[in-house]
Amino acid sequence: MKSTSPLIAADNSSRIPTYTGKEIVDAIDRLYPRVRTPLAHSNVFQLLIATVLSAQCTDAQVNRVTPRLFSEFPDAVTMSKAKINRLEQLIKSTGFFHVKAKRIKDISSKLISDFDGKVPKTMEELLTLPGIGRKTANIVLSAGYGKVEGIAVDTHVFRVSRRLGLTAASTPEKIELDLMQITPERSLWPRLSMLLIFHGRRTCFARSPACERCALSEKCLYFSQVKTSKG
Repeated sequence: MKSTSPLIAADNSSRIPTYTGKEIVDAIDRLYPRVRTPLAHSNVFQLLIATVLSAQCTDAQVNRVTPRLFSEFPDAVTMSKAKINRLEQLIKSTGFFHVKAKRIKDISSKLISDFDGKVPKTMEELLTLPGIGRKTANIVLSAGYGKVEGIAVDTHVFRVSRRLGLTAASTPEKIELDLMQITPERSLWPRLSMLLIFHGRRTCFARSPACERCALSEKCLYFSQVKTSKG
């Protein structure tokens, strides 16, 4: 995932992080709402399924889909028995609906067979569910169980972290480790992830980031490169 584009700075193993995680939180915390997750849910199972559906889809669209989905299939038992074509119909607007329908059905079946229908409470166990990686597991543990095991790295966290110069890594797993290292205050991890997500959605856009109104531009690696290139 290396890129020579200024949108994502090239890897540099000797790079010194521009900000600490606490500095990020202190700088932009007031700019974004204090929500644990924008995904609507009434229990941990619904949170897990909604998070799976949110891949390559907006939270707002997922929230439009899940009320009807969960009214028909409210738990792992009912969803594991659902017909794939019905699931596809219900979640089609979230994109990649063939893959997602199979995944949420397989996850539900796994929950029934291995966890008595309950969403597990450990990272190790969550990672045994079909298609579940650390990002989803971190969201479920934090927002569902109040457990902080790591930092959820989605596409926005990936992009913004590298632009700012917080990390030179090119995989979500390594970026997560780097963010954890620059944020020794474990209690800040969920908020840091959420803030970077909001910042990526509202300011640090994938194309044409709004650097002129960014509260982090002072020490941002990307912004310094853009200024230098413009002379």
